[in-house]
Amino acid sequence: MRHSKLFFSFLSLFLSLLWLCSHLAFAQAGRGKGRQQGVILDEQGKPIASAKVVLELLTSERAIRETTTDKNGEWAFIGLGSGNWKVTASAEGYIPSTTTIFISQIEKNPKMILKLKKPVVSKDAVITDEASLAYLEEATKLYNEKNFDAALVILEKFLAENPKAYQVQVLIGDCYREKGDFDKAIEFYTRAVEEAKTDEKMGKEITVKGLAAIGDIYLRKGDIEKAQAFFKESIDTNPENETLAYNVGEIYFSNQKLDEAIHYFTIATQIKSTWSPPYYKLGLVYLNKAEYEKAKEAFKKFLELEPEGEQAAQAKNILEYLEKIKK
Repeated sequence: MRHSKLFFSFLSLFLSLLWLCSHLAFAQAGRGKGRQQGVILDEQGKPIASAKVVLELLTSERAIRETTTDKNGEWAFIGLGSGNWKVTASAEGYIPSTTTIFISQIEKNPKMILKLKKPVVSKDAVITDEASLAYLEEATKLYNEKNFDAALVILEKFLAENPKAYQVQVLIGDCYREKGDFDKAIEFYTRAVEEAKTDEKMGKEITVKGLAAIGDIYLRKGDIEKAQAFFKESIDTNPENETLAYNVGEIYFSNQKLDEAIHYFTIATQIKSTWSPPYYKLGLVYLNKAEYEKAKEAFKKFLELEPEGEQAAQAKNILEYLEKIKK
């Protein structure tokens, strides 16, 4: 009995995977001795100053940390608990980026490098003058600041003046989704999917994004059956796109639908068995499910494909912990 208690105490400390129920544990959610630093760069590798970085602990506990980058694009957090954290980076004029990392309180956590991209719209579909592009950048800035109403004013005006830019309807849908107006979001996603049918260049890309976005809405509404149907249709539209299956897995993972996340991350590995990211995410999901042998298997496969780099260091740290547990 004593051995069992020590075993679970160890897991709680190093992996933060157990559901803590005391008021003290809840009040100190995500706190510990862990340190994490990183840098935000643009596509050319130049630092992005004043970018927003948000860390969110992926457990039943609510723990969120926020900061901004300095003039060198650098950021850092201290006092973090061990566990899986979702990292979201955003900056004015750039598309937000999200990833998941494992943070240790014992080992040194490798420095994260995240690159942000600027939004790109088809030249055949919109006016590419500076005023139009400035409109889109301002809307992106407002979206990143969670000022969705102001972003909608700009995007809807832009669409009215550039009706061929149907892709913008996906961005409009995103704003309504974040406002909680799911029906309106679905309306714009559906419009984008319909208009994509006549677009030979970008149609397939917009279709899969729109269908996946609708699936995300139904998942948030708790309608798993409809969500699954739209995710399946999205992937069936482009069955050779491993990134799409991976992104669907990410949606499920962020909503703590672990079995569904495993399903889609596995599909990504089946589409492209030599692509490393889904193996890393499978390892994290299995950790959350306390299926440690499967987690080890996934991380080992990841390291076969990607033996170096920041995520490789994370995977090695986790494997070391799992080996200690075994002993």
